[in-house]
Amino acid sequence: MIEFLTDPQLIVAFLTLTALELVLGIDNIIFISILVDKLPPERRAFARRLGLFLAMFMRLALLSLLAWLAGLNQALFELFGHGFSARDLILLGGGLFLVWKSTGEIHQLMEGEEGEASSAVKATFTAVIMQIIVIDLVFSLDSIITAIGMVNNLTVMMAAVVASVGLMMVASAPIGDFVSAHPTVKMLALSFLMVVGVVLIAEGFGHHVPKGYIYSAMAFSVVVEMLNIRMRKRGAKPVVLHEPYVAEKQPAR
Repeated sequence: MIEFLTDPQLIVAFLTLTALELVLGIDNIIFISILVDKLPPERRAFARRLGLFLAMFMRLALLSLLAWLAGLNQALFELFGHGFSARDLILLGGGLFLVWKSTGEIHQLMEGEEGEASSAVKATFTAVIMQIIVIDLVFSLDSIITAIGMVNNLTVMMAAVVASVGLMMVASAPIGDFVSAHPTVKMLALSFLMVVGVVLIAEGFGHHVPKGYIYSAMAFSVVVEMLNIRMRKRGAKPVVLHEPYVAEKQPAR
């Protein structure tokens, strides 16, 4: 611990890795924010924090199993001239899940039926958490493999994971509220998740796509959308999405 605090190289590695973990965690925050919108407002903050806590726990657990992680790259079988490892299968499954989930969410928002503030909706809390766990596993695997490639000090990697998730917990609420409040941003976020899903599928088939291209395109789209929101007339009514959760109307007095 003393070495970590006094070694400038380790401090730089910690700050760099924390920043990278934050960037890689943006899509996780977006996914969690969209999922928790299905819950009643009073349960969303708890679900958000729980989802990010699970992400941190998974990343720390994976870091403690570095030997197991190394074994994930060993080919299990060959198909179409490509040897598929356990890591490839996880990425494929996660990518397909993201594409399926994003497509379903877009359909719900554009053509689906409005939700109801009923006990049936509240019962989906467990289902939402289970979906968060599935995608946390995929994002955590990608994040940890990146960390291992950058730093070979386990203490630094674990400290960076804890710090980045702590910062994400602070930022998740405003990001989630902003995404929920702007229909066009919500659709843009879903398209981001679909792109991430396609990239994960490509990675599973052995086709590496540099993340810089993906995040640059996302950043450019966000900047354009921020300008659109700023230029939009305040009196203009935004597109009304078919939200899966609609609060109950209070009876007139």
